[in-house]
Amino acid sequence: MDAVQEAGPQNVEDFSGWQLSGAARPAGLMTIPGLLTLPTTAFYTYRMKRIAVIDGQGGGIGSMIIKALRDEYGERIELIALGTNSTATSAMMKARANKGATGENAIVWNSTRVDCIVGPLSIVLANGMLGELTGRMAEAIASSPARRYLLPVNQEGVEVVGLEKDPLPHLITKLLIRLKEDLHV
Repeated sequence: MDAVQEAGPQNVEDFSGWQLSGAARPAGLMTIPGLLTLPTTAFYTYRMKRIAVIDGQGGGIGSMIIKALRDEYGERIELIALGTNSTATSAMMKARANKGATGENAIVWNSTRVDCIVGPLSIVLANGMLGELTGRMAEAIASSPARRYLLPVNQEGVEVVGLEKDPLPHLITKLLIRLKEDLHV
């Protein structure tokens, strides 16, 4: 095996964060039975999973989410705090997000550049969070190619029928379990 390959993914689960950067003049092929065939001179780079946490008002829900994610994953993930206002962004940055941005354009622009989006259900509702969340923000989040994890916190008078009403700490625990299953981080 090439030294380049040895630095690459070691098993099937490791492939989630590795991306093929380029391959020049393949010397041969490496086959993982039932999965894929790769040129042996391929170069791999690892890109951390980018998770956007979106919140508004005081940023309390977002900061709890970021704190839990940081405690669970440490520096293996990149957390981007996106607030509808500067107070929310500031609270999430204090919870140890890697980056932060505020406002409509920041949310619209970043929603297509992350692997997943996490926040309360109201982030996909136009005029949610007492009007802080614009229709353009809600559309960008709902249309994003990123996987969305929405916590059903009933703040907007929207009831999700058939859903158990769990307290926020229990919802965050369920979120961590789900992310662990989906992201393989």
